[in-house]
Amino acid sequence: MGATAHITIGALVPVLVFIGSTRGRWARATAGAALIIVGIVFGGWWALLAALGLVFLAVGILDFCLLAPLVGRPVRGPAFRASFSS
Repeated sequence: MGATAHITIGALVPVLVFIGSTRGRWARATAGAALIIVGIVFGGWWALLAALGLVFLAVGILDFCLLAPLVGRPVRGPAFRASFSS
C-alpha cells in the first residue's frame, strides 16, 4: 500500500504564523512579482504563472491570508495575527 500524506492543523500553524508576519507578506509579494515577470517573459502557457503571481502579489500587499480559513482563523491580516497572540 502507498503512503498517504496527512497534514495536521498543528503542522500548518507555524507556516501560517510565518505567512501572516511582515516577512511572510514580503515573501508573498516578492514571489508574486517573480511569477508575474516569469509569466510575461516566457509567454504562452507561462502566462498562467503571471495570473497566479498577481494573486500572491495582491494578498501580500493587501494583507490577506487565504489559507487562514483552513484553521478557522480570520482572513484579514491584523485579525489573523491577533488570533495567534491570544
